Amino acid sequence: MTRLLTHDDGTIRRKLLDAVEPAREAAVRDAGAGNVGEYAGSVGEDAFAVTHLFDSTLPGYRGWRWSVTVATADDEAPVTVSEVVLTPGPDAIVAPRWVPWARRVRPGDLGIGDIFPTQPDDPRLSPTYATLDDPEAEEATREIGLGRVRVMSRHGREEAATRWHRSEFGPRSDMARSAPATCGTCGFYLQLAGSLRSAFGVCGNEISPADGHVVHAEFGCGAHSEVEVETSPSVPVAELVYDDSLLDVEPVAEPSAVPAGDPGAETGDAGEAEASDETGGETGTAADDVAAEQSSEVAPATPAVPSTPDPSA
Repeated sequence: MTRLLTHDDGTIRRKLLDAVEPAREAAVRDAGAGNVGEYAGSVGEDAFAVTHLFDSTLPGYRGWRWSVTVATADDEAPVTVSEVVLTPGPDAIVAPRWVPWARRVRPGDLGIGDIFPTQPDDPRLSPTYATLDDPEAEEATREIGLGRVRVMSRHGREEAATRWHRSEFGPRSDMARSAPATCGTCGFYLQLAGSLRSAFGVCGNEISPADGHVVHAEFGCGAHSEVEVETSPSVPVAELVYDDSLLDVEPVAEPSAVPAGDPGAETGDAGEAEASDETGGETGTAADDVAAEQSSEVAPATPAVPSTPDPSA
Protein backbone atom coordinates (compact mmCIF):
# COMPACT_ATOMS: atom_id res chain seq x y z
CA MET A 1 0.00 0.00 0.00
CA THR A 2 1.37 3.35 -1.08
CA ARG A 3 0.58 6.36 1.07
CA LEU A 4 0.24 9.76 -0.55
CA LEU A 5 2.44 12.49 0.86
CA THR A 6 0.93 15.95 0.92
CA HIS A 7 2.34 19.27 1.97
CA ASP A 8 0.29 20.59 4.90
CA ASP A 9 0.61 24.21 5.89
CA GLY A 10 -1.30 23.55 9.15
CA THR A 11 -4.78 23.78 7.70
CA ILE A 12 -5.55 20.06 8.08
CA ARG A 13 -4.15 20.04 11.59
CA ARG A 14 -6.28 22.99 12.70
CA LYS A 15 -9.29 21.45 11.02
CA LEU A 16 -8.92 18.22 13.00
CA LEU A 17 -8.26 20.02 16.28
CA ASP A 18 -11.39 22.14 15.83
CA ALA A 19 -13.58 19.05 15.44
CA VAL A 20 -14.32 18.84 19.18
CA GLU A 21 -18.10 19.08 18.90
CA PRO A 22 -18.41 16.35 16.25
CA ALA A 23 -16.25 14.16 18.47
CA ARG A 24 -18.44 14.86 21.55
CA GLU A 25 -21.60 14.09 19.62
CA ALA A 26 -20.10 10.75 18.59
CA ALA A 27 -19.21 9.96 22.20
CA VAL A 28 -22.69 10.91 23.47
CA ARG A 29 -24.24 8.84 20.74
CA ASP A 30 -22.29 5.74 21.84
CA ALA A 31 -22.11 6.19 25.66
CA GLY A 32 -25.07 8.44 26.50
CA ALA A 33 -25.19 12.06 27.50
CA GLY A 34 -24.85 11.33 31.21
CA ASN A 35 -21.65 9.36 30.81
CA VAL A 36 -19.54 11.89 28.92
CA GLY A 37 -17.78 14.55 30.97
CA GLU A 38 -15.49 17.48 30.33
CA TYR A 39 -13.09 17.79 27.43
CA ALA A 40 -9.61 16.50 28.42
CA GLY A 41 -7.47 17.40 25.38
CA SER A 42 -6.34 15.76 22.19
CA VAL A 43 -3.60 13.50 20.89
CA GLY A 44 -2.27 13.61 17.35
CA GLU A 45 -2.15 10.24 15.62
CA ASP A 46 -0.63 11.32 12.30
CA ALA A 47 -1.02 14.11 9.74
CA PHE A 48 -4.62 13.10 8.95
CA ALA A 49 -5.98 11.87 12.33
CA VAL A 50 -6.45 13.30 15.83
CA THR A 51 -7.97 11.68 18.94
CA HIS A 52 -10.11 13.85 21.21
CA LEU A 53 -10.43 12.85 24.89
CA PHE A 54 -13.46 13.32 27.17
CA ASP A 55 -13.67 12.38 30.85
CA SER A 56 -15.85 9.38 31.63
CA THR A 57 -18.53 9.59 34.32
CA LEU A 58 -19.47 5.93 34.18
CA PRO A 59 -19.73 4.33 37.66
CA GLY A 60 -16.65 2.26 38.37
CA TYR A 61 -14.55 3.93 35.66
CA ARG A 62 -13.05 6.85 37.54
CA GLY A 63 -10.03 8.20 35.66
CA TRP A 64 -11.06 6.66 32.32
CA ARG A 65 -11.64 8.68 29.14
CA TRP A 66 -13.69 8.48 25.99
CA SER A 67 -11.31 8.54 23.05
CA VAL A 68 -12.84 9.72 19.78
CA THR A 69 -10.59 9.56 16.72
CA VAL A 70 -11.43 11.87 13.83
CA ALA A 71 -9.74 11.95 10.42
CA THR A 72 -9.84 13.75 7.09
CA ALA A 73 -8.31 13.21 3.67
CA ASP A 74 -7.34 16.80 2.89
CA ASP A 75 -8.23 20.36 3.71
CA GLU A 76 -11.36 20.20 1.54
CA ALA A 77 -12.69 16.81 2.69
CA PRO A 78 -15.08 16.64 5.65
CA VAL A 79 -13.97 15.39 9.06
CA THR A 80 -15.25 11.90 9.86
CA VAL A 81 -15.29 9.85 13.07
CA SER A 82 -13.15 6.73 12.89
CA GLU A 83 -13.85 5.13 16.30
CA VAL A 84 -15.09 5.76 19.86
CA VAL A 85 -13.46 3.75 22.64
CA LEU A 86 -13.12 3.92 26.42
CA THR A 87 -9.45 4.07 27.42
CA PRO A 88 -7.76 4.38 30.82
CA GLY A 89 -6.27 7.71 31.82
CA PRO A 90 -3.20 8.30 33.99
CA ASP A 91 -5.30 8.03 37.20
CA ALA A 92 -7.39 5.06 36.13
CA ILE A 93 -7.53 1.84 38.13
CA VAL A 94 -6.45 -0.92 35.78
CA ALA A 95 -5.41 -4.54 36.07
CA PRO A 96 -1.71 -5.26 36.53
CA ARG A 97 0.42 -5.96 33.52
CA TRP A 98 -0.23 -9.37 32.06
CA VAL A 99 2.40 -11.97 32.91
CA PRO A 100 2.53 -15.44 31.34
CA TRP A 101 1.25 -18.17 33.60
CA ALA A 102 4.60 -19.97 33.65
CA ARG A 103 6.23 -16.83 35.12
CA ARG A 104 3.27 -15.88 37.26
CA VAL A 105 3.50 -18.78 39.71
CA ARG A 106 5.75 -17.95 42.63
CA PRO A 107 7.37 -20.15 45.29
CA GLY A 108 4.75 -21.16 47.82
CA ASP A 109 1.79 -20.92 45.42
CA LEU A 110 1.59 -24.65 44.75
CA GLY A 111 -1.16 -26.19 46.86
CA ILE A 112 -2.58 -29.64 47.49
CA GLY A 113 -3.71 -31.19 44.21
CA ASP A 114 -2.13 -28.47 42.04
CA ILE A 115 -0.12 -29.47 38.98
CA PHE A 116 2.79 -27.40 37.71
CA PRO A 117 4.30 -28.93 34.56
CA THR A 118 7.77 -27.97 33.42
CA GLN A 119 8.66 -26.85 29.92
CA PRO A 120 10.47 -29.28 27.60
CA ASP A 121 13.32 -26.81 27.25
CA ASP A 122 13.54 -25.90 30.94
CA PRO A 123 17.16 -24.80 31.44
CA ARG A 124 17.15 -26.20 34.98
CA LEU A 125 16.83 -29.77 33.65
CA SER A 126 18.84 -31.88 31.26
CA PRO A 127 18.83 -35.52 30.13
CA THR A 128 20.17 -37.92 32.72
CA TYR A 129 22.91 -39.35 30.54
CA ALA A 130 24.24 -35.87 29.77
CA THR A 131 24.89 -34.72 33.34
CA LEU A 132 26.27 -37.70 35.24
CA ASP A 133 29.39 -37.02 37.27
CA ASP A 134 30.70 -40.57 36.88
CA PRO A 135 31.95 -41.32 33.33
CA GLU A 136 31.47 -45.07 33.79
CA ALA A 137 27.89 -44.62 34.93
CA GLU A 138 27.33 -42.26 32.02
CA GLU A 139 28.42 -44.94 29.58
CA ALA A 140 26.11 -47.49 31.20
CA THR A 141 23.05 -45.25 30.98
CA ARG A 142 23.38 -43.97 27.44
CA GLU A 143 20.26 -45.81 26.43
CA ILE A 144 17.12 -43.73 26.86
CA GLY A 145 14.72 -44.97 29.51
CA LEU A 146 17.15 -46.07 32.20
CA GLY A 147 16.72 -44.29 35.52
CA ARG A 148 15.25 -40.82 35.59
CA VAL A 149 14.55 -39.16 32.29
CA ARG A 150 15.91 -35.79 33.38
CA VAL A 151 17.94 -34.49 36.28
CA MET A 152 19.05 -31.04 37.34
CA SER A 153 21.50 -29.48 34.96
CA ARG A 154 24.55 -27.53 36.02
CA HIS A 155 22.55 -24.35 35.50
CA GLY A 156 19.77 -25.67 37.74
CA ARG A 157 22.18 -26.71 40.47
CA GLU A 158 23.89 -23.33 40.42
CA GLU A 159 20.53 -21.59 40.73
CA ALA A 160 19.56 -23.81 43.67
CA ALA A 161 22.91 -23.26 45.39
CA THR A 162 22.60 -19.49 45.02
CA ARG A 163 19.05 -19.54 46.34
CA TRP A 164 19.96 -21.68 49.35
CA HIS A 165 23.05 -19.58 50.06
CA ARG A 166 20.89 -16.45 50.29
CA SER A 167 18.10 -18.08 52.32
CA GLU A 168 17.52 -17.84 56.06
CA PHE A 169 19.62 -20.98 56.47
CA GLY A 170 22.61 -19.54 54.66
CA PRO A 171 25.94 -18.47 56.17
CA ARG A 172 25.02 -14.77 56.27
CA SER A 173 21.81 -15.05 58.28
CA ASP A 174 21.55 -13.50 61.73
CA MET A 175 21.30 -16.88 63.43
CA ALA A 176 24.41 -18.16 61.67
CA ARG A 177 26.41 -15.15 62.80
CA SER A 178 25.42 -15.66 66.45
CA ALA A 179 25.87 -19.45 66.51
CA PRO A 180 28.66 -21.03 68.57
CA ALA A 181 29.69 -23.37 65.71
CA THR A 182 28.81 -24.25 62.12
CA CYS A 183 26.69 -27.06 60.68
CA GLY A 184 29.70 -28.61 58.98
CA THR A 185 30.97 -29.74 62.39
CA CYS A 186 27.58 -30.76 63.82
CA GLY A 187 26.59 -34.38 64.32
CA PHE A 188 23.05 -33.68 63.09
CA TYR A 189 24.30 -32.44 59.70
CA LEU A 190 23.43 -34.82 56.83
CA GLN A 191 25.46 -34.10 53.70
CA LEU A 192 23.85 -34.01 50.28
CA ALA A 193 25.11 -36.29 47.54
CA GLY A 194 26.71 -35.21 44.29
CA SER A 195 28.41 -31.95 43.50
CA LEU A 196 26.59 -30.03 46.27
CA ARG A 197 27.82 -32.20 49.14
CA SER A 198 30.74 -29.92 49.90
CA ALA A 199 28.53 -26.95 50.72
CA PHE A 200 25.03 -28.15 51.62
CA GLY A 201 23.26 -30.71 53.75
CA VAL A 202 20.04 -31.33 55.66
CA CYS A 203 19.54 -30.62 59.36
CA GLY A 204 18.31 -33.59 61.40
CA ASN A 205 17.95 -31.95 64.82
CA GLU A 206 14.32 -31.57 65.84
CA ILE A 207 15.22 -28.79 68.27
CA SER A 208 16.80 -26.66 65.56
CA PRO A 209 14.64 -24.24 63.52
CA ALA A 210 16.33 -25.67 60.41
CA ASP A 211 15.13 -29.24 61.05
CA GLY A 212 14.30 -30.87 57.72
CA HIS A 213 15.66 -27.93 55.68
CA VAL A 214 18.66 -27.65 53.40
CA VAL A 215 21.33 -25.71 55.26
CA HIS A 216 24.70 -24.35 54.25
CA ALA A 217 27.75 -25.93 55.83
CA GLU A 218 28.62 -22.52 57.32
CA PHE A 219 25.17 -22.06 58.85
CA GLY A 220 24.77 -22.65 62.55
CA CYS A 221 22.39 -22.42 65.48
CA GLY A 222 22.40 -22.90 69.23
CA ALA A 223 21.45 -26.59 68.98
CA HIS A 224 24.89 -27.70 67.77
CA SER A 225 25.75 -31.23 68.84
CA GLU A 226 29.08 -30.24 70.40
CA VAL A 227 28.03 -27.09 72.20
CA GLU A 228 28.76 -27.02 75.92
CA VAL A 229 27.37 -24.63 78.49
CA GLU A 230 28.87 -24.14 81.94
CA THR A 231 26.07 -24.73 84.43
CA SER A 232 26.89 -22.61 87.48
CA PRO A 233 24.49 -20.93 89.89
CA SER A 234 23.85 -17.27 89.44
CA VAL A 235 24.73 -16.67 93.11
CA PRO A 236 28.25 -17.88 94.00
CA VAL A 237 28.17 -20.52 96.74
CA ALA A 238 31.32 -21.59 98.63
CA GLU A 239 32.13 -25.27 98.85
CA LEU A 240 31.11 -27.01 102.09
CA VAL A 241 34.09 -28.18 104.20
CA TYR A 242 33.67 -30.85 106.87
CA ASP A 243 36.44 -30.74 109.56
CA ASP A 244 36.40 -34.11 111.37
CA SER A 245 39.87 -33.78 112.90
CA LEU A 246 38.59 -31.96 116.00
CA LEU A 247 35.94 -33.43 118.28
CA ASP A 248 34.12 -31.45 120.96
CA VAL A 249 33.53 -33.56 124.10
CA GLU A 250 30.79 -32.42 126.47
CA PRO A 251 31.20 -33.85 130.02
CA VAL A 252 28.11 -35.39 131.59
CA ALA A 253 27.85 -35.82 135.41
CA GLU A 254 27.02 -39.33 136.60
CA PRO A 255 24.89 -39.87 139.79
CA SER A 256 26.98 -41.09 142.80
CA ALA A 257 25.83 -44.09 144.89
CA VAL A 258 25.60 -43.63 148.70
CA PRO A 259 27.04 -46.64 150.67
CA ALA A 260 25.13 -48.11 153.63
CA GLY A 261 26.05 -46.93 157.11
CA ASP A 262 27.74 -43.76 155.88
CA PRO A 263 27.55 -41.21 158.68
CA GLY A 264 27.85 -38.44 156.20
CA ALA A 265 24.65 -39.54 154.55
CA GLU A 266 22.80 -39.38 157.86
CA THR A 267 24.28 -36.01 158.60
CA GLY A 268 23.31 -34.81 155.17
CA ASP A 269 19.84 -36.22 155.57
CA ALA A 270 19.50 -34.54 158.94
CA GLY A 271 20.65 -31.22 157.51
CA GLU A 272 18.23 -31.51 154.62
CA ALA A 273 15.48 -32.41 157.04
CA GLU A 274 16.17 -29.35 159.18
CA ALA A 275 16.17 -27.12 156.11
CA SER A 276 12.96 -28.67 154.97
CA ASP A 277 11.39 -28.10 158.40
CA GLU A 278 12.15 -24.40 158.07
CA THR A 279 10.48 -24.12 154.64
CA GLY A 280 7.63 -26.44 155.34
CA GLY A 281 6.84 -29.52 157.32
CA GLU A 282 5.25 -31.37 154.44
CA THR A 283 8.20 -30.82 152.17
CA GLY A 284 10.62 -32.08 154.82
CA THR A 285 8.62 -35.22 155.39
CA ALA A 286 8.55 -36.02 151.66
CA ALA A 287 12.31 -35.49 151.45
CA ASP A 288 12.87 -37.87 154.36
CA ASP A 289 10.78 -40.54 152.70
CA VAL A 290 12.72 -40.23 149.42
CA ALA A 291 16.07 -40.37 151.25
CA ALA A 292 14.98 -43.43 153.17
CA GLU A 293 13.95 -45.20 149.98
CA GLN A 294 17.29 -44.38 148.29
CA SER A 295 19.22 -45.68 151.34
CA SER A 296 17.30 -48.93 151.34
CA GLU A 297 17.94 -49.45 147.60
CA VAL A 298 21.66 -48.67 147.74
CA ALA A 299 22.61 -50.44 151.04
CA PRO A 300 22.99 -54.23 150.71
CA ALA A 301 21.07 -56.49 153.02
CA THR A 302 23.09 -57.66 156.14
CA PRO A 303 23.10 -61.47 156.40
CA ALA A 304 21.88 -63.00 159.70
CA VAL A 305 24.69 -64.36 161.95
CA PRO A 306 23.79 -67.59 163.82
CA SER A 307 24.24 -67.45 167.62
CA THR A 308 27.14 -69.43 169.11
CA PRO A 309 26.11 -72.00 171.76
CA ASP A 310 27.40 -71.37 175.28
CA PRO A 311 30.06 -74.00 176.15
CA SER A 312 29.21 -73.83 179.87
CA ALA A 313 25.75 -74.97 179.05
